[in-house]
Amino acid sequence: MHKPLFLATLLFAPPAVAVVPQLQAPAEVREVLGSYLEIGDVADVPAQEVFERRMQREVASLLATEGYFSPRVVLRPHDDKLLLVVDPGPRSLIGSVHIEIVGDLDPEWQRSLLRTWKLPTGRPFRQTDWDEAKQALLAELLAVDYAAARLLDSRAEVDPEARRVELTVVAASGPRYRFGELQISGLKRYSEELVGRFNSSVKPGEPYREDRLLALQAALQSTPYFSSVSVTLEREGNASAPSGDAWVSAPVHVRLRERAPYQLSLGAGYSTNTGARVEAAYRSSDLFGRAWELHTGVRIEQLRQTAYTDVFLPPDEEQRRDGVGTAVEHSDIENLGIRRFAVGATRLQRYGSVEQRLGINWQEELQSPQGAPSTTARALTAQLGWSWRHARDPLDPAEGISLQFQLGGGSKSLLSDRDFVRTYLRYSQGIPLGASAALLFRGELGVTFASSVQGIPQDFLFRAGGSNSVRGYAYQSLGVKQGEAIVGGRYLATISGEYTHWINPTWGAAVFVDAGNAVDNRQAIDLAVGYGVGGRWRSPAGPLGIDLAYGQREGKLRLDFSLAIPF
Repeated sequence: MHKPLFLATLLFAPPAVAVVPQLQAPAEVREVLGSYLEIGDVADVPAQEVFERRMQREVASLLATEGYFSPRVVLRPHDDKLLLVVDPGPRSLIGSVHIEIVGDLDPEWQRSLLRTWKLPTGRPFRQTDWDEAKQALLAELLAVDYAAARLLDSRAEVDPEARRVELTVVAASGPRYRFGELQISGLKRYSEELVGRFNSSVKPGEPYREDRLLALQAALQSTPYFSSVSVTLEREGNASAPSGDAWVSAPVHVRLRERAPYQLSLGAGYSTNTGARVEAAYRSSDLFGRAWELHTGVRIEQLRQTAYTDVFLPPDEEQRRDGVGTAVEHSDIENLGIRRFAVGATRLQRYGSVEQRLGINWQEELQSPQGAPSTTARALTAQLGWSWRHARDPLDPAEGISLQFQLGGGSKSLLSDRDFVRTYLRYSQGIPLGASAALLFRGELGVTFASSVQGIPQDFLFRAGGSNSVRGYAYQSLGVKQGEAIVGGRYLATISGEYTHWINPTWGAAVFVDAGNAVDNRQAIDLAVGYGVGGRWRSPAGPLGIDLAYGQREGKLRLDFSLAIPF
């Protein structure tokens, strides 16, 4: 007889309200718990009990990776909230470390491996640190001689009451390896001799070094001939070879996939230096079936138009690379019209981190400054240049240093209109200031030794101004006045300082000061100063920027940026 009343109670009783428990934990574990715990919401008492048991299991599993093996987890009501209270308990420390390396290792090197073990006694236990320490030990063995080294056993024995973790690692070095013959697969168009020209690191009979395999792989990958490269030492079947003084000679497998030998690319873009542009380029990596590289193309900009053809030969036995080329150019920048034709040859060679470039070039140039007579300059020049770069990431200028030095000149006795010698030095350095800020310094010095600028092509003189020079001034607008035009001078000096703060990993803001000028009389040099602010974007191709700069000499604001869109 009470069923209607009972049903009415069910129908009109307020539904349970779902509540999301709030995590309450010490700062040292809050981040890991907040990142990996899926808390969700709970609606009633039975659900709270299920939730609390689940949290006890998951919190214990998570905190064990951080060295907390006796946590307490309680779901506690507080006002109209639920608190998930976590007490991680004491953290366990590394009590002892036992490392055994089975194999014939030099005793001093073995002692060095033990000294550099990355998780010593007294350090808090973390699963990530434990994994990294084991892999670092193995990587040290794999890097030199012992290509088949492996971990035989690893244990982390926990004593929660004593708050100690006992570590045991047993590794086997295996036999020592020498490089055997290269076994090359995947070639259809190119010859094995071409692969050998890029190999300066892996020589049969020499002791195995992992970095040499990686160097050969990187050298082949950087060529235009291959789309994928894998270089490995054959380890299978050799791990149980005799140790002692015996060495195992194992073949080196070079697996290649050839790139299509022809490529046509089109592009468009805009630069505050030379305006809007369109361009077309064609590349062949197998000209005449001889693995010669052909680069030819046309670039049409508002202020400059260029057509070029270059041919590069594969490197020789001493890693020297030769090339020949020709270019035709027309430009009209700062009222200076130039028509230029040039042919030349270059030789490129690397000495470690230093790149050396030798060249010989002949060019004829018609110079037409507005408001002044046109002249022709001819020069046969010999050129020598060195570039040195040291950077962790070549696309990130925040940390690294580069130096460039160029020396060149011509003589009236050898098809040049004037005797001259040109020298040029460029320096840039990035200095990180923590994880989110950096300083960038840049400077240039240039001197052309000659009795006069007459008869010298503009490439061997100097102008300044623009996005990569002195911001706040138009591209190549700092130089020597001739009629209504700005032409090159014999002396150049620029300096720049920039501070960048990264708001997040992608976007940053910068402030900068630039100063510089190009003149024909070093006694009258007067640096033009520009300063301003800018935005930075870490694009896949490297940092791109837009700068609003004030040119103090002209009293004007100028926007400087460059942007290209390939299609």
